Amino acid sequence: MVTASIIVGSLLIVLMTGMPVAFALIGLSVILLWQLLGPTALFMLVSASFNQARTEVFIAIPLFVLMASVLQFSGIATSLYNTMRMWTGRLKGGLAIATIIISAILGALSGIGATATVTMGLIALPEMLNKKYNKHLVVGAITAGGALGPLIPPSNLMIIVGGYASLSVGKLFMGGVVPGVLCAVFYSLYIWVRCKTHPEDGPPLPEEEIATLAEKLKALRQVFLPFLLILAVLGGIYGGITTPTEAAGFGAIGAIIIAGIYRQLTFGNLYGALKVSFKVTSMIMWLVIGGGCYSTLVTTTGTAAVVSGFLADIPFGAPGAITVMLLIVLVMGMFIDPVAISMICIPVFLPVLNTFSIDPLWFMLLFTLATCIGYITPPFGLNIFYMKGVVPNDISLGDIYKGVIPYCWVKIAVLILCVLFPSLLTFLPNLMD
Repeated sequence: MVTASIIVGSLLIVLMTGMPVAFALIGLSVILLWQLLGPTALFMLVSASFNQARTEVFIAIPLFVLMASVLQFSGIATSLYNTMRMWTGRLKGGLAIATIIISAILGALSGIGATATVTMGLIALPEMLNKKYNKHLVVGAITAGGALGPLIPPSNLMIIVGGYASLSVGKLFMGGVVPGVLCAVFYSLYIWVRCKTHPEDGPPLPEEEIATLAEKLKALRQVFLPFLLILAVLGGIYGGITTPTEAAGFGAIGAIIIAGIYRQLTFGNLYGALKVSFKVTSMIMWLVIGGGCYSTLVTTTGTAAVVSGFLADIPFGAPGAITVMLLIVLVMGMFIDPVAISMICIPVFLPVLNTFSIDPLWFMLLFTLATCIGYITPPFGLNIFYMKGVVPNDISLGDIYKGVIPYCWVKIAVLILCVLFPSLLTFLPNLMD
């Protein structure tokens, strides 16, 4: 118990210093294993690092990131937004609803929380502010919409969760479809109801800016190929034709071809996409290696068993344990990166799932949804700070906090629905059996 307290307490202290999570996990693992088990124990960290880096499913991460980066630099996001703007312009709050829809599509193209937030912050934010939309509604919609990326397949977070929990990434992808769509629909309903009751928060477009049916249909041609790519990638995984890694490779090649068709495959765009891919992949893989080291530490020292035993003794059996584990994830999401949460929690939670015979696929989908809430949870949700980086100076961090809180409650409501009705998460994955 003393050892477990030292390991857990040390991690919390180091994280509060602001040290990068990956290096905090690696550094603590080295120091504590040396002190507790001696220098020879460090060989276990070397082995764990190589094992994590060589995990086949993680090869999909740089390929999906490359796919997203190429599409981002090809101007696809602007075309998508302009198209959705035409179709939702008559609605109260239509531009904000269009932003949610595009964020969901960009999430399906990228799997990363930052992509849609930054992109929509640059494209949609200025227009909505010019159209006199409520600033809290606007920044909340863009921040929350971006957080759909890690939930809607293909998701890099799900690849990491699947790799650590030894689950089928394809099934995790399919399980993320329903909660991702539910979040997008409930976000849009919230915006529509709010703007219906408070029309000044999101006025419809002026009549002279409303597109004709012919213009709307013509605009759909600009988004046909990206939609086709999404369907091909997910359809290949769902149909058992490709593995997630093979689908990621197909998606990356498809994105390059689409950029060429749209005449956006320039040297500058390709260089920018590759640069972003290298940076994001390096960050994720350092976290993966750090998680492997920390997992070795908590397993070999018995910390995982102690914490798992504590969770298993919580009153009300499996429902009580599930509630506490999800609360832990939600609280951690207020302060640290969702990928880091996965590294820290999964080795501890898995024995609890085995103790109560809880379906690991269902719980890990709940876990993923809960960690995605962390992207928009004050005070340190990652998307909040991405949003702060693109908003005008007159919009404060407090404005973003105020704007994003209603969307946090919407996402928590979806989480509760998925706890009460497990088939929402398991229906599509079970069809793959």
